[in-house]
Amino acid sequence: MTMMNPIGYRNDGRRGYGPVVPVAVKSMASILAIACAIGSFLVHNAGGKFMLAVVAVVLGLIGMLRAVSPRISGGILSLVAIVLAAFGMLVAIVDAVF
Repeated sequence: MTMMNPIGYRNDGRRGYGPVVPVAVKSMASILAIACAIGSFLVHNAGGKFMLAVVAVVLGLIGMLRAVSPRISGGILSLVAIVLAAFGMLVAIVDAVF
């Protein structure tokens, strides 16, 4: 007769028993935020640069809020996206003025 494992513990044939730890995945918002932040430097139009930078900031903030969950990572990635987007906004403003 086999013993039943408590919920949350593995019995998959490997040696030993231990808690099942979920793997943290990157937030889609943080990935899109970094893509928009990088894209803001590649667009030639000043309005497009600024728009992509604003979208990157919004998605970065959403990604940081989602990174509070232990199942989702990407807080640092969101922070980098927000910093890049802020720099992208400055570049867009300078591009629009000059």
